[in-house]
Amino acid sequence: MITPATLRKLAQYDTPTICNIIELFEVRLNNTGYMDARIRAAFPEMPPMIGFAATAMFRSAAVPSKSTYVSLETQVEQFAQLPGPAVVVFQDLDDPPVGATFGEVMCSTYKAFGSVGLITSGGGRDLLQVKALDYPVFTGGTICSHAYCQTIEIGQPVRVGGLAVQTGDLLHGDANGVTNIPIDIAAEIADVADEFVAAEIHIMGYVKAPGPKKASELAAYRAAMGEAIAALRQRVSRKKNAN
Repeated sequence: MITPATLRKLAQYDTPTICNIIELFEVRLNNTGYMDARIRAAFPEMPPMIGFAATAMFRSAAVPSKSTYVSLETQVEQFAQLPGPAVVVFQDLDDPPVGATFGEVMCSTYKAFGSVGLITSGGGRDLLQVKALDYPVFTGGTICSHAYCQTIEIGQPVRVGGLAVQTGDLLHGDANGVTNIPIDIAAEIADVADEFVAAEIHIMGYVKAPGPKKASELAAYRAAMGEAIAALRQRVSRKKNAN
């Protein structure tokens, strides 16, 4: 189980920092585990979002069929099965997307049932109203109409922004994008995050300080940062521990 305290700690850091820390554990390739540039924060000024994926599939190009339509009530019931707050993750099956995956009513409902954000490979609408809800959304664009919007599947694996997502996956997102956090190391990521940030201070403190800079001094600070990060990697790496 991931505790609320761990989630709060992870939410204190931006998504690139979380990605950098995950790399130290060497549990996956560095070019995997995150959504690509097709998925962008609609409200980049909002703080980091973290929660557990509640997956769904969506389409809006065709007239809905009662045999495949999943109600909003059925979808929010899914949230109670998660180990923490829900992040709704939609794969839009239309290519290109035809109608908006979400609007004010859906986002208001999701938030009322404990969701902390939404991600869709399609588009969204009512952005000003959704922003007023303080509800982060990540989309592939905006679309003014809902067309024949219909949720046709929930709880199944989806692919959004090149990332395969399953219900229950732990997701972290901010202005920079969205990453998956491996659940088995989530608590350790939270535990070592301060150390990683402190390692970066070696160089950040130098380059941000007023006054002229020297390349030789920069090299020394870079080396100090590299040594600190290497020591942290040596301690947490799963690859090292498996040998």
